[in-house]
Amino acid sequence: MTGPHGSAFSGRVGWGERPALVVVDLVRAYTEPDGPFALPEPGPAVAATAQLAEAARSGGHPVVWTVVRYAPDLADAGLFARKVPALTAFAEDAEGGWGELALKPGPGELVLVKQYASAFAGTSLAATLHARGVDTVVVTGVSTSGCVRATATDALTHGFRPQVVHQACADRTRELHEQNLRDLDAKYADVVDLTEAVEHLGG
Repeated sequence: MTGPHGSAFSGRVGWGERPALVVVDLVRAYTEPDGPFALPEPGPAVAATAQLAEAARSGGHPVVWTVVRYAPDLADAGLFARKVPALTAFAEDAEGGWGELALKPGPGELVLVKQYASAFAGTSLAATLHARGVDTVVVTGVSTSGCVRATATDALTHGFRPQVVHQACADRTRELHEQNLRDLDAKYADVVDLTEAVEHLGG
């Protein structure tokens, strides 16, 4: 998926020299069929993310995983938990293990705890990536219209080149997934193919 090259409205941010992979909220709540946020077809996104993680490791690039976690009384969830009551599944004392990652991080890979949609909101992610010289953030995970979109948008705000891998993201419906990818590609990020991202991360 590529943006409207040559358009007066939309350009490309392109790839820098030092990418990092940020896997957003790819946890059991979304990937298991009985999860509170179960997606209809999470399998391809999980498989694509696994492929990207292996490429990043082989290329010596950072891999960051995000999870959502709240205090038992949701004191740190603010109004987000009121808007989305199912977020109680991510409270520390919640049953089901829904906040567990669907893929296993590699040794030394950062697992970042967040409370809101963007992986940058109220976290140390930007500082951590800047300290490592990262200039490009490859975004995968769930959901495309929510935490992936927010993370990619904030990546641009923080001075990174966001690259959203369309095969490595998923949402509640295919239409919602595709609509948000089109809008991200038009304004906030480059939406790229899995093959392109693997080549950049593994090279």
